[in-house]
Parts: sequence; structure tokens; C-alpha cells
Amino acid sequence: MNKSKKFLLYAAVFLATYYVPFNNSKIQQAILEAFHMLQEYAREHVLFCLIPAFFIAGAISNFVSQQAVIKYFGGQTKKWISYSVASVSGSILAVCSCTVLPLFAGIYKRGAGIGPATAFLYSGPAINVLAIILTARVLGWQLGLARAIGAVVFALVIGLFMAAIFHKDDQKRLEQIGGGQIHDDEGRSNLQNLIYFTTLVLILIFAAWGRPEHATGFWNAVYEIKWYITTALLIILAVILNRWFKREELTAWVDSTWGFAEQILPLLFAGVLIAGLLMGRPGTNTGLIPAEWVSRTVGGNSLLANLTASAIGAFMYFATLTEIPILQGLLGLGMGKGPALALLLAGPALSLPNMLVIRSVLGTKKTLVFVSLVIIMATITGMIYGNL
Repeated sequence: MNKSKKFLLYAAVFLATYYVPFNNSKIQQAILEAFHMLQEYAREHVLFCLIPAFFIAGAISNFVSQQAVIKYFGGQTKKWISYSVASVSGSILAVCSCTVLPLFAGIYKRGAGIGPATAFLYSGPAINVLAIILTARVLGWQLGLARAIGAVVFALVIGLFMAAIFHKDDQKRLEQIGGGQIHDDEGRSNLQNLIYFTTLVLILIFAAWGRPEHATGFWNAVYEIKWYITTALLIILAVILNRWFKREELTAWVDSTWGFAEQILPLLFAGVLIAGLLMGRPGTNTGLIPAEWVSRTVGGNSLLANLTASAIGAFMYFATLTEIPILQGLLGLGMGKGPALALLLAGPALSLPNMLVIRSVLGTKKTLVFVSLVIIMATITGMIYGNL
């Protein structure tokens, strides 16, 4: 951080501490709510979502050859291959908009083109099979189907737009990455690498498996045994690491994992605090922005209602699946079906914490374009769906 940025940060903190009316009960409640949200996030997502994701990102950085990333996500890869793989990747990952960040950073820094990388960034939390099924079950099959189709189309279109807009910048970046040293794995077959990465992904999926709304059925049965499955997978991982990896490779893996955590966690925690301060935890009305104001502004199917739903959804933080009960409550308060879909398409894929981290990877300009594309497309899609 340069001196000017440090000065602005110090000035902002000073002005906040000097002028904020901390004796106001609403301010006190909102601040307390922000820390409650941070605590809830730490308890429910850091250990069982983010940490496995950081280790996967570190593994991608060290053990996936640059040629392998370029083969599926590179700028010279056939578009139908790279975008097909990127746009459906979220179907196997029950991750939120923050958990996907280390995975995105890993493939982007390893040589993925900006188009496929941002398609993956959007699809990771948006195309969640469990979330889509629950949406259809709770909010109606029409909304569930629209969410599924919209999420896949969004990932493709956003990726293609990002690639077209930043083609020259991305070509320079990929050339610079290509000129660096490539550390391929030594002594492991493709099958062994596949087993290793599959084990890591399965640990993430089962460790992060949330309690279903209903206490019966397949999803609940998996939830009841998820720690047995996770423990078995950890034992398998320990055997894999002991037999197939060298000590220096494991050290490099841990170092890369820490590097991603060091870059992402501070921004993520700051963003969660701000989101909690402004909007409170999901399902509460204790932030500075009242929930009643939200429900009043997103009724009907006007352009303003859809745009508002998209923008609010983009800045709010939704843990995996929490958007569904929140939306159910807003629909009960009179929210339109079009704005509901707009929020579903913009909300789970973006959040204020997510944007802060994306900016640290892509830069301000690319982040603004990415966020704008999500909000604009969600707004247009919501209006079309609301008029059907």
C-alpha cells in the first residue's frame, strides 16, 4: 500500500471515529450486527468452505501444469470447450460468492483467459445444483428453471464480453505468464493427479454440506453422514500425500495456500463487516438499511424494481442457499417475480466482500465491468421473466 492510500485510510478511520454518533442505538445495533455476521461467517464458512478452497487453489498453482490450464481455459482454446467447461463448473461446487474466489484466482494466475476465468467466477456460486433444486421446490419450478437457464447463459455471455472488451490486455498478461517458468508435476500420472484433485474437491463439497430445510430425504441423509465421508476423504488424502508427493512439493503447496489466504481473507472480512453494518445478517432487520425499504422498492416489474433488486443482490452477502428463505420472505411482502429472479441471478454470484477481492486480482476497471455486466443482465432478464 503506497503512502497516499495509507493516508486516505487513516483519514477515513479518523473521520469515522470523530463524527459517527456511536451513542445512537441504531448505530450501536448495526455495529454489533456487523460483528455477529463476521462471527457467523467465520464459524460457518471459513473452516469448512474457505480453507479447503484455499488448499485447492494452492494445489492448482503448484500441481496443475500451465499447459493443462491453457488446454481448457486458455485464450487460444476453442471457445466451445473453454466456455462449456467454465460455465457448468459450479454444478459440482456448492460454494458461495466468496469461497469461489481462491479457485478463480488460482486458474487466472495460472494462465486461464479472462473470459473463461470470469465465466467460472460467475458459474461457481450461481450454478449450484442443490440451490437450483431448492429454488424450484420452495419458490416454484418456473423460478427454479429460469434460474438454471439464466445462470448458464450469464456465465457464457459475461465471459465472452469480458474476453472481447479486454482482449489486448489479456493477451499481454498471458504472454507474460507464458514466459515464466513452468513447474510441472514430477513422477505422477494423470490418473494420480485426477484422484488427488477429485479428493480435494469432494472434501470441499462434503465439509461445506449444509443442513437441509427438511429433516428427511436424500439431502438430509447425506448431511447426517457428511463428517464420516469427510474423515474418510481426509484419510485418503493423507495416504496420497505420503505416497505420491515429495516433501518440498508439500511445502510449496502450503506456501501457495497461505499466499492466497493472505491476499483474500483481510479484504473478505472487511467486506463482511461492511455488508453486516449496512444490511445485517440474512433474515434480520438490524442493519442501517431497513428491509422494509427493500421490499417497497422491488414490487411490480418496473425497470427500477429490477435494477434495484439486481444492485441490492449484487452488494448483499448470501451464504450458500440463504438467498432462498430471504427471497421467500420478500415475495411474501410483495416483491415481484421479475425482481426475484434478478436478485437470484445477481445475488449469489456477487457480494461486497467478493468485489473487493476480485478487484485485487483483476484490477478496478475489469471488476467494474464484470459487476456491471452481472447487474445489467440480471435487470434485463428479470424484466423479461416478469412480463412472461
